[in-house]
Amino acid sequence: MTGRATIQVPEGYNTVNPFIITDNSRALTQFIVDVFGGEESPDALTYDSDGLVLHSEVRVGNSTIMIADRKPAWRLTPAFLQVYVADAEAVLRLAEERGATVVTRPTEYIGVVFSRFQDPWRNLWWVYQQLENYDWEAAFGDDGEEAWQPTPEAMYIHTTLVEAMNDLAKD
Repeated sequence: MTGRATIQVPEGYNTVNPFIITDNSRALTQFIVDVFGGEESPDALTYDSDGLVLHSEVRVGNSTIMIADRKPAWRLTPAFLQVYVADAEAVLRLAEERGATVVTRPTEYIGVVFSRFQDPWRNLWWVYQQLENYDWEAAFGDDGEEAWQPTPEAMYIHTTLVEAMNDLAKD
């Protein structure tokens, strides 16, 4: 066997699916429904004997995010998620209205409008809006990626990530 055998994936799932363990998973699920237009799967909701959510699922586009409550003795482990959206500014506005903090304001960068926010549960979301008709040749010229130099946009995107990660390290 080569390790690349055909994999059977159940309908509604991808080969890799994120799993978030957090405080107040029900509120996070509602946040995802409100901000990304997610659809909760009521049949997946399972409670543990201590009353905490053991498993829940919310579908965003073609992806399923699984969510559970963190047990009191478990350390906080924020998730890092990338989401493609139709309108990055609208998504950030919805997220902010629901208590999120914008980490990286919408920035046009190499074929996307790139942004980030941290939700009230400390998860960090990379929000991408694909640009139509992006001219890759004009962006990189004839020399290709080898000649690329950091732009102010690239530096801003990098700096805001470093700051957000440093903030998470304080927990």
